[in-house]
Amino acid sequence: MVKRAGGGPVFIWLFASLSVVIYAPICAYILWVKRPRFSPMSLTFIVVSALLHLIYFLILQRGYKKGDLSLVYPLARGTGPMLSVFAAILFFGERPGWIAVIGAILVVFSVFYFAGGLRLFESHETKISWSLSYGILTGVVIATYTLWDKHAVSAILIPPIILDWSSSIVRMLVLGPYALKRWDAVRSQWKLNKKYILGVAVFNPLSYILVLTALIFTPVSYIAPAREISILFGTVLGTRFLAEGHTKERILSACIMILGMIALSLG
Repeated sequence: MVKRAGGGPVFIWLFASLSVVIYAPICAYILWVKRPRFSPMSLTFIVVSALLHLIYFLILQRGYKKGDLSLVYPLARGTGPMLSVFAAILFFGERPGWIAVIGAILVVFSVFYFAGGLRLFESHETKISWSLSYGILTGVVIATYTLWDKHAVSAILIPPIILDWSSSIVRMLVLGPYALKRWDAVRSQWKLNKKYILGVAVFNPLSYILVLTALIFTPVSYIAPAREISILFGTVLGTRFLAEGHTKERILSACIMILGMIALSLG
């Protein structure tokens, strides 16, 4: 949906603002019934998480504009969990077994193969270079916010839906001045891409709320790889519906990547 709409800061502001409105009743219910306590530490985690997710959206959508969805998306979603697993070992003391190590190797291989293998170093195609750069950079941000949010929901005990909703609020506020100065662009984006904006406003928070809920009681080295089954769907959508080409190679490498992630989870 983001790729079809063209993305950009105005698009992010629109779907973030809608997400705030759509999920407000549920968050109000949780705040009223659960009455979670918010310390300065928890508020710090909420704000930093929101900023990390804002950076993620800006980098990823910039990558969509510069490169192919079926290349940028798998690179981002493939390197993100791999880095998350290694960081979880280092910072959280998680200890995946040898199967997980094999999984990490498969992920690295699939990313390398996806990018063109040895031909990559001989290629001077600008679109490939942009796809690689933005894909890997997005993966680094994914690993960072995954570890940060894991601690927020499991140690600081911030309710998942509140954490994600707060991120939407911060995105709305930070990008608000930018959107107001470009109100004609906002109206044009809404007129052209209303259904995509609504779709992302609903499904983007919902998917991550489910991830955060799982992270409360499950190690990062299980959840981070497991959520990346979306790589296969993203690749199929990019090659089939966006006509980005290289269908067989990209689907094959996405499948290898998924096998690696399954091994990471099992290990």
